[in-house]
Amino acid sequence: MSLLRFLLQASWKLVAIASVTGLLSGVSSAALIALINQRLNQDLLQAPLYLLLGFMGLALLALTMNFICQVTLIRLAQDAVLQLRLRLCQQILFSELAHLEQVGAARLLAVLTDDVQAVADTVRLVPFIFVDLAIAVGCFFYVTLLAWQVTLLALGMLVLCVAIYRQVLRRAKHKLALARHEQDALYQHFRAVTDGTKELKLHYQRRQAFLREDLHQTAAAYREYNIAGLELFALISGWGKLTFFIMIGLVLFALPHWLPLTPQVFSGYILSFTYMVGPIESLISRLPVLSRASVALDHIQKLNLSLRDRSETTTVPTEVKSHWQVLRLQAVTHTYQSEQSDRPFTLGPIDLCFYPGEIVFLVGGNGSGKSTLAKLITGLYTPSSGTLWLDDTPITAASREWYRQHFAVVFADFFLFARLLGLGQPHLAHRATHYLKQLQLDHKVSITTDTLSTLALSQGQRKRLALLTAYLEDRPIYLFDEWAADQDPQFKDLFYRELLPELRDRGKTVLVISHDDHYFHLGDRLIKLDDGQVEYEKRFSTQSSE
Repeated sequence: MSLLRFLLQASWKLVAIASVTGLLSGVSSAALIALINQRLNQDLLQAPLYLLLGFMGLALLALTMNFICQVTLIRLAQDAVLQLRLRLCQQILFSELAHLEQVGAARLLAVLTDDVQAVADTVRLVPFIFVDLAIAVGCFFYVTLLAWQVTLLALGMLVLCVAIYRQVLRRAKHKLALARHEQDALYQHFRAVTDGTKELKLHYQRRQAFLREDLHQTAAAYREYNIAGLELFALISGWGKLTFFIMIGLVLFALPHWLPLTPQVFSGYILSFTYMVGPIESLISRLPVLSRASVALDHIQKLNLSLRDRSETTTVPTEVKSHWQVLRLQAVTHTYQSEQSDRPFTLGPIDLCFYPGEIVFLVGGNGSGKSTLAKLITGLYTPSSGTLWLDDTPITAASREWYRQHFAVVFADFFLFARLLGLGQPHLAHRATHYLKQLQLDHKVSITTDTLSTLALSQGQRKRLALLTAYLEDRPIYLFDEWAADQDPQFKDLFYRELLPELRDRGKTVLVISHDDHYFHLGDRLIKLDDGQVEYEKRFSTQSSE
């Protein structure tokens, strides 16, 4: 039912077309069985012309309706999966950053990959499921025309079968849901394998404990839940086949004693039930795939609701304010649950002002709130209380998208795009080549139209490419989070003594999170944080070029 709702949301019209054509295909197949049954009970050497024409017409109609049904559902299914993927990505990008961090990258990745893929795999089977259902319905319709008593018997068996199915199916789906829960934890461990390889290699006991206590236990639990669920589906499959054979046995050996049957009616029963064996077995064999899709859709729906509740107001931003006077934080606070502590961490209240044409160092120990303050300043976090102002404009939900466009940022956990997306500037490649020379990367990276030739560089060189993107964005305010941490001494010196002053001389505001205290005197101000509070603010009256 969840899969049907998913398809109906994509396009109820296509579902209606597929349903009608599928039903016509099933009825045509049932009519073919009736025609074949009638022909078998006639003189085999004398075939009436109307039976031949009817056979050809029904066969053509069944194949045509089958083809239209499958093509319609293939298009519907692929459109639905495309819309699902795009909608999920859009909702993630439109959701608050703090909420995304709380959800976790592992869960988001599991939904975008495994859950969406489970739905896609099932959706590919939908055309065949519709056709199988249509054939089964058509055959039941024909059996009803032959003798309604047989249909009542079949329906009684079906009710008994479904009653048992539902109990076992509920347990099987529960096991698959538990397996899916373990999968989120498994993705966390996979990230530890890829991101923590060096640390695990350097510490044998840690590596063995991780493999034995974390990875193995989670993977084993995932395996056991999957086995338990699939074994229950195997039981369902066996019970379904047994029920069907019981029905055929009743028709063959018991029904002639209960009802006066002509050979034509009797052969019609046998043909109908035999013809239904394939579609019914096919439907039963696809129950595990359908249940996985149902579990996946449940996870997707929960994530959708979670993201929708924390969705931001998105508007097309107006032109960036290139000439501004002051960026002010007024009694701004932000509270979140710290991973290092059981108690919530509160930054603020913060009262600060930033002005064009200055370099400001933001310093403090680990956990002091520097990165949180950076995300508040750039509009990535929403203040728990207090207000940000850009000149006389308060930054609210309606103006936050516009406000963010004033910042070019390189975070410590930056991401590099292979293309210079969204810049749309004339002579972009020429400007980028100029900055590549200034950043001493022109011997390793080149620009073709808007595409970087390679990203396979050292971490320090990749940070320079991130700086290149920030330069090309040419925004009023720049923020660098520990940018120089991965640079060699020569380029680190160039960054502090030449690149930052050059931005300031162009009227840019430059905010720098750094631990390089021997360069602090090159800034205009220094703001030190401690335990979420501004401990002190220091101003430098002159700039040294030493």
